[in-house]
Order: sequence, then C-alpha cells, then structure tokens
Amino acid sequence: MKQKKVISDLSKSFFKDKKVFVRVDFNVPINGRTNSIREDYRIRRTIPTIDYLLDCGAKVVLGSHLGRPKGKFVSNLSLKIVSERLSELLDKEVIFCADFIQEKLAENIDSLPSGSVIMLENLRFHKEETDNDSTFSQHLAELADIYVNEAFGTSHRTHSSTYGMALRFDTRLAGFLVDKELKFISKMMEEPEHPFLVIIGGSKINDKMVAMANLLKSADKIIIAGGAAYTFIKANGGKIGNSLFDDKMVDWARDVYKEYNKKIILPIDHLVSESIDDTNSCLIVNSDIPDDYQALDIGPKTIELFNSNIKGRGYIFWNGPMGVFESDTFSSGTIHVARAVALATLRGATSVVGGGETIAAIRKAEVLESEISHMSTGGGALLEYIGGIELPGIEILD
Repeated sequence: MKQKKVISDLSKSFFKDKKVFVRVDFNVPINGRTNSIREDYRIRRTIPTIDYLLDCGAKVVLGSHLGRPKGKFVSNLSLKIVSERLSELLDKEVIFCADFIQEKLAENIDSLPSGSVIMLENLRFHKEETDNDSTFSQHLAELADIYVNEAFGTSHRTHSSTYGMALRFDTRLAGFLVDKELKFISKMMEEPEHPFLVIIGGSKINDKMVAMANLLKSADKIIIAGGAAYTFIKANGGKIGNSLFDDKMVDWARDVYKEYNKKIILPIDHLVSESIDDTNSCLIVNSDIPDDYQALDIGPKTIELFNSNIKGRGYIFWNGPMGVFESDTFSSGTIHVARAVALATLRGATSVVGGGETIAAIRKAEVLESEISHMSTGGGALLEYIGGIELPGIEILD
C-alpha cells in the first residue's frame, strides 16, 4: 500500500498562520433522552492531531457528520453538543458555526487569531455533501489552505468533505489517527505476525465475507460467529432454525469451507431462543437448532473452544460481536472473547479491533483501551479496505 504523507512530515512552520480543514469523524452516539454523548472515543482520538496543528500556529476548521439526517436539519443530530465536549477536552473555546454556507465565513475565519478552532455544523444537513456537489465542495475548500483527513471511518465515501473538496487543495495530508489506521492495516495485510488469528462476528454478513476472503490465505485460524457462522453451518447441511444468515452467500461459504476447513472454527453449541425478548425460552443446543428458534449467542463449549485459540503472540484481528451482546442474556460469548483478546495482548499479541459494535462490546466487557493494541474507528471503510477496495478519501491524499 502506498504510504501517505502525514502532517508531521512537513515542518511546523509550514502550518503557521494557515487555515487547516480537518475532516474528522465525530459520528458519536447521542442519548436523545438526556441530550448527552454516550461515548466520546472518536472525539478523543482526534485530539493529538488538533493539538499538533494548534501548536504549529494554525487555525483549525473541523468538519464532520453525525447520523443520517438525509440533507435536512435534525435538531438532535446537531454537532453543537460535540463542539462543547471538544472544548472541554481541548480546554479552549471551540467556535461553533451553525451556518457555514454564509458568504463571508471565509473572511471571518481570516480575521480570527492563529490557534483558533472552528467547528462546522453537521455537513450532512446539506444534501450536497453526500452528492459530492461541485459548488458545495468549492465552498468548503475556500475555508482553508490545507486539507487533512482524520476520518478513516468515512474514507470509503465519495462525498464533498472526503473527496470533492480535497481535489481543490495542493496539500492533502493524513492526520495521526488515519496514519495509525493505515499502518496497522497495512501490516496485517502485508506482513502479519504469526500465528495470525481472525475473528469475524456480527450481523452485517456480506461486507465481512468480502474482507474474510482476502484474509483466508494469510490467516492461520479464522473464528466465525454471528450471521456469518450460520451461513457456513447452513452451507454444510446444518439446521439453523430462524438464525440469521445470508442466503446469497451460502454457495460461496460451501466452497470456502471445502478449501479452508482446517483453518475455520465454527460454533459447536449455541444459546438459542424463540425471540430476543423471550428469555424464558432460552436453550443451549449442541447441534441442530430447532425450527422455531434462533441462535443469539455462542454456547459455553464454543466459548471454551474460541478462547483456547486466542492466545498470546502473533496477530489478532477482531470485527463483530459473537451474538446480540446488547442484551445481557446474550452477551456472555462476546464478553469472554473480548477479555481473551485483551489477555492475549498483554501476553504479547498485536490486536486490532474494528467496527462500532466491536468497540461497544469491548466497553461492555470492561476491557481498557490500553489492553488492545489498536481500536479502529472504521466500520465499513475498514472492511472495504481489507477486502481490497480502494478508499477514495485515502487515495486522494498526497
């Protein structure tokens, strides 16, 4: 993978008194009832880049999206609350710009002192953002002199703030977080330490199977749970009841298992129920799942099997929970795997955990950030990159 220039590759004097547009990913979970941020991990991860640019004497203009407002103003998706949290983390004022389409905004930013931080309102309040509209891209580009991508999680989108506006800059750089993401993923794809263990779970099956296909040859073992596992089990003639699977991927899974069955580790028992809400109908089954039941977590024998393969040394990549971990009833498998990955890391393994669900699962398991080598902020972007798909927001960088 071609190396991208990072902000620290240029002299600090290069940024002095310049306006730097930083595309960040502040798509954080908001508690609508209390109007508070439930998890500020993505905000905190950008602080080193923002601090560095401020230390260089730059003016920093931040652009992000929050949720899917579909081109309309949605009050509970405003970034105002995020700007307030960022101000607390930076211990300085963050100027919030609710109307960044105003004609004189560029002039107003020019008049601000160096070291100022400006945050624009939710970019996706404007349909032109996701349309990669040329006029909208030009307007954003006029707000700054230098472009920095610090939003790996949105780099698979050809949007105005990730691609269209970047085309209009002579200097297009990666921030520290994007640089770290690329280095960890590149190492995993090109020269992973062995044994190389891949753990795939979650409900979004198709994207993960594309990524999985690109890891099959280099991985020593692949643990599969969630919807992907039941696609494989069904492909091998197993009865999965009402469990989640991808009908379009069954033939592919059959072929893959035939070739890589010595690497692939599937669940050997399952925690099943007639529905997520009906915990009274929960059963542990060792083989075929009854017709009216669905697997919602891995069983105790599978937990033991998976954990016996998650050990120290080597490289571990984990994307997706083992079951419906949001429910305490069905969270045991995910919590055990999270703690096993943390323990393996402490014993010397390099661990990369990716995807919003997986990071939330890490939190639920009370695993510390310091117990994982790298927690990727990318979800779909991470899987596409692993799957060999070029990311427009990365390719456009110097």
